[in-house]
Amino acid sequence: MNFPNSIRTRRLPAGCSALALAAGLSVFAIAVPFCEAAFAQEAVLATVGGKPLTEADLKMAETELGPELAQLPPGSRRRILLEYLIENQVFSDAAEGAKLGTGADYEARVNYWRRRALRDLYFEKTIKASVKDEDAKKFYDEQVKALKPEEEVSARHILVKDEAKAKEIADKLAKGGDFAALAKENSEDPGSKDNGGELGYFGKGQMVPEFEAAAFALEKGKISAPIKSNFGYHIIKLEDKRMRQPPPFDGLKERIVNTLLQKKAQTVGQDLRNAAKVEYVDAEIKKAVEAEKAAATAPPAAAPAAPAAPATPPPAKK
Repeated sequence: MNFPNSIRTRRLPAGCSALALAAGLSVFAIAVPFCEAAFAQEAVLATVGGKPLTEADLKMAETELGPELAQLPPGSRRRILLEYLIENQVFSDAAEGAKLGTGADYEARVNYWRRRALRDLYFEKTIKASVKDEDAKKFYDEQVKALKPEEEVSARHILVKDEAKAKEIADKLAKGGDFAALAKENSEDPGSKDNGGELGYFGKGQMVPEFEAAAFALEKGKISAPIKSNFGYHIIKLEDKRMRQPPPFDGLKERIVNTLLQKKAQTVGQDLRNAAKVEYVDAEIKKAVEAEKAAATAPPAAAPAAPAAPATPPPAKK
């Protein structure tokens, strides 16, 4: 169960179409509730028929539409969100005028969105609030501590198909030729040629065996003899050796927090389900649930019996 996430499609308001298309956004269809925020002191951003749309409303809309608008500049994002609120309000007013604010269909929707709002608030106030930056840092430190030390190297190379050409370049290098310049001039590796043959840092298992063995055997600043691989002939210059560094915490913090939130939500959600009296009334669904439970609790199948030993042959006649 993915407790914090919703599965909903949305439609951006008509007034935002140009901005949305410019940003490469998809346009979705939806019926969503209009939630009026009860924050009298919030700044009013627009009014529709005298009804205020506030900064608090904008924040709630951003929570709903945020992932779809994340790539937009803040100014454009605010404009789209406000247009979305305006469209919500004009449709809401039209529904009120059509006397759609009462009846069983309306009450069913209100009850559904009330449960959803309470669920979101519970996640926000109870689960999300329980995961701190310190928890993320502790998780990061534990993972880093468990990492095994691993050497990595930084190297340049020149790749050519012909052995004679490789020996010619190696001779130029031995006479003081500039490695980066010769790589730009001669290398047939399109991924590194323009950078003077630079490959950056890599660890063991990332390169073909012949290349890896030669690179890790070099001392810093040294150049190898031509090395043959399936790609051709390589001449390698070792730029640096070091122990691999873990990625910085700041670059992983958001992902770690999301991981911890998901784990927390799954645990809390399962605890709440276990404590609740859930009864499936629909016969087909109930049958499927009971089958799943039976399969989960069934003992593992026994391993097949070993074949019987062959019968002992009778003694030979004398």
